[in-house]
Amino acid sequence: MLGERIRQARLLAGLTQDALATALTNAGYPATKAVISKYEKNKSSPSAQLLLLAASILNVPASYFTHEPTSEVNWLAFRRRSSLPAHEQEAIKAYAADIAELQIELQSLLYPDSILNLPNTVTVETAKDAEQAALRLRERWELDDNPIDNLVQTAEEHLVVVVGWRKHAGEFDGLSGWCNQQYPVTVISTVVDVDRRRFTLAHELGHLVMDTRSVPDKEAEKLAHRFAAALLVPAERAVYELGTRRTQLDWEELKILKRKYGFSLAAWIYRAKDLGIITEHHAANLYQAMGERGWRKQEPVDYVRDEMPLKLEQMAHRATAEGLISPDQIRRVYPEWTEDDVTRSGRFTIYDLLALPEDEQKKIMNDAFAAAAKEDYEIFGANEILEENKGMA
Repeated sequence: MLGERIRQARLLAGLTQDALATALTNAGYPATKAVISKYEKNKSSPSAQLLLLAASILNVPASYFTHEPTSEVNWLAFRRRSSLPAHEQEAIKAYAADIAELQIELQSLLYPDSILNLPNTVTVETAKDAEQAALRLRERWELDDNPIDNLVQTAEEHLVVVVGWRKHAGEFDGLSGWCNQQYPVTVISTVVDVDRRRFTLAHELGHLVMDTRSVPDKEAEKLAHRFAAALLVPAERAVYELGTRRTQLDWEELKILKRKYGFSLAAWIYRAKDLGIITEHHAANLYQAMGERGWRKQEPVDYVRDEMPLKLEQMAHRATAEGLISPDQIRRVYPEWTEDDVTRSGRFTIYDLLALPEDEQKKIMNDAFAAAAKEDYEIFGANEILEENKGMA
């Protein structure tokens, strides 16, 4: 297990075995690629000094190496370019599994009565099935047919784990699966345009609520695309905005609709074609025009919203502020998380105390009791409290 954690931290840092060995050597600990390989395959045990140096180089706490995940994610779909190396794909999965485990732990700790709010999975074989599945999710989340201002935070509020991945722009889009067979997990790229993030998350939600095992993989991806489009812009809403039949779509009109729905120009064209609002020929002409204007790579208007996962950050700060979990427990899974100044300089939790040597624990406890003995406390009797309450009534 130790070897796997070393490998995982190295991959997350974007280093090869050679690069890690060189960094260790430069830091005063001679190492080779062969040595790192043996450590990662658990064929040799690294020293404490090496682990400390490696933790510093890889920007993780030393405790990251000894953390043993207790959760397992069954991944359903992985949208990425073929150019993304297999080891990078594994790094994304490993990171997402770690984050999912931590988020689920915090969710159970802070919101023990929360219940997953996703509709039951249904068999989907046709575009019509996908449209209906999207409407079922909208109904379950009480979204009506209005634009969804922030899809990421909407999903998080309904207990979907949304993990942001900050690397591999253009090579990685999304990933989805189930943690321990009961918690939905999605991973989206946060280094792409906001409208693309939204569509990717909608697509991955489709994989979570649709059973497309009866159709080929390529068709299943098309159905997830159709689900995403229907979730972000229901058919009735598209007809309301565009009309039932058009011979021409106006670019300024589409720009406004993108800003309103967080749905790209290209997606609006495709949606209009799918719903029979425009012909395939007209859609092809519009796509050609987008290419000629350079809009296929960068559209002329942006959807200005946040669309970043926030739930984990919020829960981590709350849990550490209340002393329910130690900062080190957070960082051993989520290395980039940092406390704010108030948390660092304020509360000293029981976890911080237990992490110290026994003699330091005793000193801190003695100092605390000594300080408490100097404080003046006003003692209220029951009658005094009752009288005070009467006066406030």
